[in-house]
Amino acid sequence: MAKYLCVLTMLFVGTSNLKAQELITIQQAIDNALKNNLQVKQAEFSEGLSELNLQQSKMALLPNLGGNVNQNLGWGRNQLASGLYQNTKNYTMSFGLSTSVELFGGLTKINQIKQNKSLLEAGKSNLEKVKNDLVLSVITAYLQVLYNKDLIKAAKAQLKVAEEQAAQQQKLMDAGNKTLADVSQAKSQVSTASLSLTDAENALEIAYINLAQLMEIPSSSVFEVQAPAGTSFNQSSTLLKAEEVYQTALKHFPDIKSAEANTQAAQWSLKIAKGNLYPRLSFNASWGTSYFHSQNPFITNNSFEQQLKDNVSKGIGLGLSIPIFNGSQASIGVKRAQINLSQAQSQEALAKNNLGKIVYQAVADARAANGKYNASVKAFEAQKDAFYAIEQRYQVGLANAVEYNTALTNRNKAETDMIQARYDLLFKSKVIDYYLNKPIVF
Repeated sequence: MAKYLCVLTMLFVGTSNLKAQELITIQQAIDNALKNNLQVKQAEFSEGLSELNLQQSKMALLPNLGGNVNQNLGWGRNQLASGLYQNTKNYTMSFGLSTSVELFGGLTKINQIKQNKSLLEAGKSNLEKVKNDLVLSVITAYLQVLYNKDLIKAAKAQLKVAEEQAAQQQKLMDAGNKTLADVSQAKSQVSTASLSLTDAENALEIAYINLAQLMEIPSSSVFEVQAPAGTSFNQSSTLLKAEEVYQTALKHFPDIKSAEANTQAAQWSLKIAKGNLYPRLSFNASWGTSYFHSQNPFITNNSFEQQLKDNVSKGIGLGLSIPIFNGSQASIGVKRAQINLSQAQSQEALAKNNLGKIVYQAVADARAANGKYNASVKAFEAQKDAFYAIEQRYQVGLANAVEYNTALTNRNKAETDMIQARYDLLFKSKVIDYYLNKPIVF
C-alpha cells in the first residue's frame, strides 16, 4: 500500500459542514466521508431495492383479488316473440369479484423469498465493504497529511541549521578564516534544505486535497487534524500470528460475507429452477351478478335491487397446470442455475483465498515495518551523534566542508527515513486492526 495516511487542512466554504480551522479527528474524517460519499449512497440505494424485492416476493404468497364492472348498451331492430321486428334498446350491467391462490408450484415462491433474503444480505455486506474500503482510504489520506506535516517540521529545522551554518561561514570568510569554497558549500546546503521544504509543502497541499475529496467537501476547505498520541504507535499488533488474524477476518470481513450470501442465493436459484419442472395447482373462486333493462314490451324489467339479488352467481375451482414441453426452457434454466451456483462457489473460494493472501502479507508487512522503524530510530540517533561530532570538529577546523556536509546530509536523511518508518508502522498496524474488526482510532 502506497504512502500512507492523511490529515486535513482546507479553506472552508459555506456549503461545507466543517468550521474554519476546526480540529478534525480521524473519526470525524471517517464520519464525514461515510456521510457524503456517493459510492456509499449508491450501495445504500442497491440495498433498498433488495429490501423491496424481498417484500414483493413475500406478498406474492397472498391470494390475488380482482373486481370488475361491465356495462353494455345496445339498440337496433330485434325480432319479437310475435315474429314482428321492432326498434329496441337494451342495457346490461354486471359486477364480479374473483380470486385465486397457488396451492403448489414447486415451492418456487417460497424459494424466491429465501433467495431474496440472501441477496439482501449480500447487498448489506457490499455496503459494508464499500464503507470499509472508504475508511481505509481515509486513514491512508489522513496519515499522509500527518506524515507530510512532520516532514515540514523536520525540513524547517534542517533549513534553520543550514542557514545558521551559512551565516557563520560567511563571517569566518570575512575574517579570513574560511574560503569561498566553504561558503559555497554552506549555501548549497541551504538551497538543498529549502528545496526539501518546498517539496514537503507541496506534498502536504496535495494530501489535504486528497483527503477533502474523500470526504466530498470543497478542496478549498481548511481545517486542522489531530495528530495521534504516542500510544497510537503500539506495536502489539505486529506480534499477532497471521493465521489468527485470518480466522478472525473470515468471520466478519464483508467480502467473505457477501460471497457467502451470493452462494446461498445461487443455491436457492437452483431450487427455483427445479421447481419450474413441477405441476402447478391453484384454487380459484368467483362471485358475480348483473342487471338487465330492455324497452322490449314483452320483457318484464324487475327492479335493480331485485335483479342484483336474483342474478347472483358463485363458483370455485381447482386448476392444474402440467409442464410437458416448453422449448426446454425449464431444463435449460436448471442447467444455467447449476452453472451459476458453481461460479458463485468458485467466487467464494477465491475471495477466501485472496483474503488469506492479503492478511498474511499484511502481517508480514507490519512485522517488517516494526523492524524498520526500530532500526530507523537507532540509525537516526547514530547519525545525530555522528553529525554532532563532525560539527564540533568542523568548528575548530579539524573537519572540512565536505565531511560536514556529508554528515549533515546523512543526519537529515536518517530523520526523514525515521518519520516515514514511523507512519508506515502506524498505518500497517491499523491495517491489522482493520482485519480484526477493531475500531480505527488514534
